[in-house]
Amino acid sequence: MREVTLPIEAPSGALDFESFFRAEYRSLCQALVLLVGDAFEAEEIAQETMTRVLERWDRVGAMDSPAGYAYRTALNLQRKRIRRLTVRAKRRFASVPVADIGAAASDRHDVRRALQELPVGQRAALILVDWLDMDTDEAGRILDLKPASVRVRLHRARAALRDVLGETS
Repeated sequence: MREVTLPIEAPSGALDFESFFRAEYRSLCQALVLLVGDAFEAEEIAQETMTRVLERWDRVGAMDSPAGYAYRTALNLQRKRIRRLTVRAKRRFASVPVADIGAAASDRHDVRRALQELPVGQRAALILVDWLDMDTDEAGRILDLKPASVRVRLHRARAALRDVLGETS
């Protein structure tokens, strides 16, 4: 019995697509680099373009300008990519509230300035009791003072701050 070998042929048009791919892929990539500005992004878009052209090769191969279809597809993919990036940027940055920190910074500056004008003993008593939440006994032990002396310094410091900062309470 004689063995018959049939040539294995690619599906119709597949060889034509391969020729098209070899002829157009490099120039498509170069054009996309100019459009996109990044070689890796350009290569990714060119690969997606050629995949889409191959999927539709039975129709694209019959067109007058398959290259024109490929370039149009690449441009559409780039537009889609830009739209996605724009939407992502809007979502990410639109939800970020922009707080005006000018007033708070000004207040902090005023408080620092007022604290620097206090005598050292009053400032120490105020910081220990009001900011670090110590009682006057603890502050007295740290400052080596009687609790009553701490309360006097604390009262004077608060009064001086009210005068400097213009608060009434």
